[in-house]
Amino acid sequence: MNTSDIVALDAIPLSDAIRKREVSCREVMRAYLDRIDRLNPTYNAIVSLQPREQLLAQADERDAQLARGQWLGWMHGMPQAIKDGAFAKGIPSTYGSPLLKDFIPAEDSLIVERVKRAGAIVIGKTNMPEFGFGSHTYNPVFGATRNAFDESVSAGGSSGGAAVALALRMLPVADGSDVGGSLRNPAAFNGVLGFRPTTGVVPNYPSVDVFAHELFTAGPMARTVGDLAMLLSTQAGPDSRTPLAHDSDPAVFAQPLAALARDQRIGWLGDLERYLPMEQGILDLCREGLRALQNVGCAVDEARLGFEPERLWRCFLTLRSATISGSRGHFYADPEKRKLIKPEAIWEIESGLGLTALDVYKASVERTAWYQHVLTLFERYDFLALPTAQVFPFDVNLHWPKTVAGRTMDTYHRWMEVVIGPTLAGLPAISVPVGFSAAGLPMGMQLIGRPRGDLEVLQLAHAYEQATDWARRVPPGC
Repeated sequence: MNTSDIVALDAIPLSDAIRKREVSCREVMRAYLDRIDRLNPTYNAIVSLQPREQLLAQADERDAQLARGQWLGWMHGMPQAIKDGAFAKGIPSTYGSPLLKDFIPAEDSLIVERVKRAGAIVIGKTNMPEFGFGSHTYNPVFGATRNAFDESVSAGGSSGGAAVALALRMLPVADGSDVGGSLRNPAAFNGVLGFRPTTGVVPNYPSVDVFAHELFTAGPMARTVGDLAMLLSTQAGPDSRTPLAHDSDPAVFAQPLAALARDQRIGWLGDLERYLPMEQGILDLCREGLRALQNVGCAVDEARLGFEPERLWRCFLTLRSATISGSRGHFYADPEKRKLIKPEAIWEIESGLGLTALDVYKASVERTAWYQHVLTLFERYDFLALPTAQVFPFDVNLHWPKTVAGRTMDTYHRWMEVVIGPTLAGLPAISVPVGFSAAGLPMGMQLIGRPRGDLEVLQLAHAYEQATDWARRVPPGC
């Protein structure tokens, strides 16, 4: 099997080929490293890449294990690069910040523990914005990651490096994380899949605030729904160090995705009755995607949110800034370190420092009201749908879009407001590709399920995938 054939395989077929010893782990590692050597200098998706000989030696050990009849799991011998905001023991975790450029963790994050246990070989990290702030992957440590379909535009973020590495076949699957769309937005911008699971399905460790009602969750990214579900089966599951983690069996995600019953009801929320500014063409592409779902037996209705969107935005701002000022405020408190923080991060920290305990409590009450309202929406619909982004990928040299459809953005992340509803309610939400703009730039649509309806969302996405060919579209660089 030659290099092109190896990297063209999706993750599950690759796993089968390794297990059957149709291809060696060394051949797989060499094929991916060769591809990274060819493409990564242009796209800058993978950072802190480990030495080739060291990685090939690890691949040789995986081959030796197979020869002894040892099979660690479905990721046996697969190369994996971890988002730079997660810990991988012995590899820098910079978060894209010069303040952390020399930080090397002494332990693995839980999601890294689990992929290693399943046999993966960690080859490095994937690029992200500084501290993960903003849906555009650039930072002063590694620079900007460029879109897989057009190197002149943004890869999205904050899991931008992961999405580009996936789209360009530099990785078979990838991990990411999400607060303000960081699994969903870069998936949409690069024509792949990004899944934000129900809060608690994928535990977060290490964390200094394990009892907080987090906006954050890690999750999987992939080129096919089957691969994504398989990675979720590895990431998910309880852990005693994370008391709010769900105790459900993650093995359910490793089973073949059964067909959903016909006549599933989908509520299309669109631009929230013109509340959200949208670049021309995005809603039309999403409607085409909805027609594909109708073709597989779903009923799609125009839906009203029934909850003032500005309430959601204010709630999100408060909870996000409070968390950021708590976790990053110590950098701000040091005048010398403050000089090395980007303006958007300073704005977040200062916003959080200006809040009172009562402000945070009121935001939590608003979040609860939103969750209760969402339950009434799911009395009428089985799923909800929204665009994944309000703009197509933009100039890679911009910090963030200052206007959308003629409307001025009043914060660095207002242009991504469309993603916050699922975040605040802790809902499972996947971004699926819906096609391309006239300029050839990708876009996605969010399919959103009931609380803990993760499997059903994956089944719907699988049906959508079978009805469309977007997952088979390969970037020009491939």
